[in-house]
Amino acid sequence: MRILVVVAACATLAGCMTAGETVSFKASNPQQQALMRDGQPALVSRQKSSLVLVRPAARQLQANGRPVFVVGINNLSRQPVEFRVGQVEAVQHAGGSDFEMKVVTYEMLVQEERNRQVAAALLTGVAAGANAYSASQAGYGHYTTPSGRTGTFYSPTAAAIAQGNAAAQNEAMISATIETGQRNMAVLEQAVIKDNTLLPSEWYGGQLHLAPPTDQGDGRHKSYTIVITVGSDRHVIDVSQGRAGA
Repeated sequence: MRILVVVAACATLAGCMTAGETVSFKASNPQQQALMRDGQPALVSRQKSSLVLVRPAARQLQANGRPVFVVGINNLSRQPVEFRVGQVEAVQHAGGSDFEMKVVTYEMLVQEERNRQVAAALLTGVAAGANAYSASQAGYGHYTTPSGRTGTFYSPTAAAIAQGNAAAQNEAMISATIETGQRNMAVLEQAVIKDNTLLPSEWYGGQLHLAPPTDQGDGRHKSYTIVITVGSDRHVIDVSQGRAGA
């Protein structure tokens, strides 16, 4: 099932996060239930034509980092319903005011990954160039005779060995850079939630990435609300995020 594949992919992406904060959910109406799923907090919200399940993508979130949630959506109606990422809203509540938290879309994440790949390719190119230059100098050496005379020499064999090693190292570096980029793109494609038309009884889900909530600087929990619109249903998810054990 796609929803199971998504959860596995989400865990892959979330694994690189630095632990620091946890989240909890509060049921804000009788159609919601806060519960635990596989040792993690979750919330189920049911409306007239849809059901939404939300839980964090990792057991602990990176402090001051982007909160990432796994969202599962079920179409309970007999008609197709639309889900659009552009209709998802997130608002932080702090100091008696509300602040928008930007939803980081799949397209934004892909562009970030492309930018990262360009930077990685530049660094790999610099490293490969340094390897090649070092290898080109490997055949040259210096000698000192017992009488104190000094000079230089060139060894074609040593140069050939060094250049062969450098070529192999450069090829491995370039291949690793390309493979990492392709793997990251594939994980994003598989894991991140996108616009989707849900057919009757269909489940759909993926990662929802949000801009980091504002750090209040006093260790208090950060509270924010995520509104997930499915068709004509609005699922209002109240989230509290704070330091682990706080």
